[in-house]
Amino acid sequence: MGIGTVDRGQRAVTVERTIPAPAHRLFDLVADPAMHPLIDGSGTVKAVADGAPHRLAPGVRFGMAMRIGTHYRITNTVVEFEEGRLLAWDHMGRARWRYRFEPLDGGRSTRVVETWDYSTAPRWLGLALGVLGFRRRNRRGMERTLERLEAQVTARPEARRTETGA
Repeated sequence: MGIGTVDRGQRAVTVERTIPAPAHRLFDLVADPAMHPLIDGSGTVKAVADGAPHRLAPGVRFGMAMRIGTHYRITNTVVEFEEGRLLAWDHMGRARWRYRFEPLDGGRSTRVVETWDYSTAPRWLGLALGVLGFRRRNRRGMERTLERLEAQVTARPEARRTETGA
């Protein structure tokens, strides 16, 4: 439906999109680490690491196979959690990926707000991320992530199973 980009100061980037689906369905997709490679719009999330949980919860750690130039693994920890409404994790650089789900239209649609917040990262890292163009790159990837999230939740169930191999 609609998408918007909002800068939240120098050390955070936020995008939002209104998606015609209930908040709990969207939250469930983001709370499943196995879905992250399918909804990731940056192209950097390649696979969920072995041993990852089936569903995220407060304090849960989960690993992802990544690629930005080279392959690497990253371990994330869920640091903010409110069932159906809020989910955030951070990783080694203390940058935080946050998703907020705000029900609209009596619950028939949802404003999804994704934020990449690196205000808690060391100042030198924030400067490096800016110089390397991560603000712009992440904004584009986040906009595509919300598009892909919408596509997943609005796809026919049989189409979703085919894409995920289920």
